[in-house]
Amino acid sequence: MTLILKQIFNLLKLLNSDTGLTSLSAGISLGFILGMSPLLSLQGILIILIAFFFRVQLGAMFVSSFFFAFIAFVFDPLFHSVGLSLLQNESLVPLWTKLFNMPLIPLTLFNNSIVMGAGLVSLILSPFVFILSRILIQKYRDTVVARFKDTKVWKFIKATSLYKWYYKYDSLYG
Repeated sequence: MTLILKQIFNLLKLLNSDTGLTSLSAGISLGFILGMSPLLSLQGILIILIAFFFRVQLGAMFVSSFFFAFIAFVFDPLFHSVGLSLLQNESLVPLWTKLFNMPLIPLTLFNNSIVMGAGLVSLILSPFVFILSRILIQKYRDTVVARFKDTKVWKFIKATSLYKWYYKYDSLYG
């Protein structure tokens, strides 16, 4: 439980910081794909490797994947119907047979209709999640954070020595 709370607080800290919108949005978008697909599969490992290879905010990715994994169960009937239609398409059966007989490809669990549907839907929707998260983060920073920094409570907290100590500690040890 404390790990989840720590990740949520770190995400709020990232949203309030000057961290780039692109890296946060990319982390949320990759977290969307990771949350919709099974974690212990080849595509889950591939998403994590992509996140390490590119400049992606890992905290945003893991927190968003945690929350999107809860939402994914609601969409399982949709994923099943999309995946089943792809897997039962007569013109694609030879492709699925070849892929299933390859060495590593069966580790993607593509022959499961829910996994196939979730993978396809999440790949199609991930650019929209990226754009939407970018817009929402920018609006959050422009309205909520800007208003909060103008309050008397924030100015009081910022003037305390405890805050100055924390700010110095955070800048040194992150």
